[in-house]
Amino acid sequence: METADCVVIGAGVVGLAVARAMARKGREVLILEAEDAFGTITSARNSEVIHAGIHYPHGSLKEHLCVMGRDMMYSFCDAYAVTYNRCTKLVIASDEAECAELKKLQDHAAAGGVYMTWLTGDDANRIEPNLHCAAALHSPLTGIIDSHGYMLAILGDAETHGATLAVKAPVTGGRADGDRVVIEVGGEAAMTLSCATVINCAGLGAQGVSRSITGVTPASIPPQHFAKGNYFYLSGKAPFERLIYPLPGTASLGLHYTRDMAGQGRFGPDLQWVPAVNYDVDESREADFYTAVRKYWPGLPDGALRPGYAGIRPKIQAPGEAASDFAIQTPAETGVNGFLALYGIESPGLTSSLAIAAYVAERVP
Repeated sequence: METADCVVIGAGVVGLAVARAMARKGREVLILEAEDAFGTITSARNSEVIHAGIHYPHGSLKEHLCVMGRDMMYSFCDAYAVTYNRCTKLVIASDEAECAELKKLQDHAAAGGVYMTWLTGDDANRIEPNLHCAAALHSPLTGIIDSHGYMLAILGDAETHGATLAVKAPVTGGRADGDRVVIEVGGEAAMTLSCATVINCAGLGAQGVSRSITGVTPASIPPQHFAKGNYFYLSGKAPFERLIYPLPGTASLGLHYTRDMAGQGRFGPDLQWVPAVNYDVDESREADFYTAVRKYWPGLPDGALRPGYAGIRPKIQAPGEAASDFAIQTPAETGVNGFLALYGIESPGLTSSLAIAAYVAERVP
């Protein structure tokens, strides 16, 4: 049996950020990733949006860590030459009936320290001529980012501070062992590691990893639900300079317009509860996309949408339940000395990643 100081399970954006934070604390960090490269699952299948933090419940980790993480992300990108565009965002009321809810969102955001400007429909149309809405909120702090470049920079800094990434290294089991955690690592270089600290950042696989470790309190592991988000690309010229979001729903931010750093326009994600992870784009939902998008862009031409990609949100609440907060558990909750676990790290996980890492690092001796 070999020994290790700090093991981070999962090399998505949050796992990489946690590894970097721990390495910067002076810990000897090993990152274990089951896939053949970092950031290939949830971190590679999202909208790449830097969120301002406007609609999360007050006092929640999502609100606190999104606002903190947003500022940390912009500073990190400037310091490490990561490409981003603070293109801003419009949150819209499609008709007069939605204006009251839009005003509530503005007040809610302001109460959390995030301020947005109210625009009439005419005001919004002047800056986005293709947009149809009754009113809009302008979010000046929203942006988009090259998420792969961001993860590469985080990994590079983690490695500079001594962290090591091992790919094709799935965690297959483990057990509590006094003040240490023993984990079994599969793959071509299978090994058994006795670790002082293990931090489970496995994303969609987090519950499975925790269940495989004998000694973890079963009741501490939250339920797991999969919410697919389909994206459709836009053929032709991008219609908007800013991101366009409808009012948020209970379980998602609505079917919105974003673009990547190359200017490719896209719509999504929608919300489709699925029984298992499946990244096939459901082309049968195309008609629903046309209907939803034409509420705010009536000029969307027939045949302009084409299937893009899909991602899976790692939900810990069931369909119909209120949105859950990030679940970040210390040994007091997991029941195993040295074992921490993160669950339900969906949006705004990308924006919050550096703040989540700081939050976790503060709770590890």
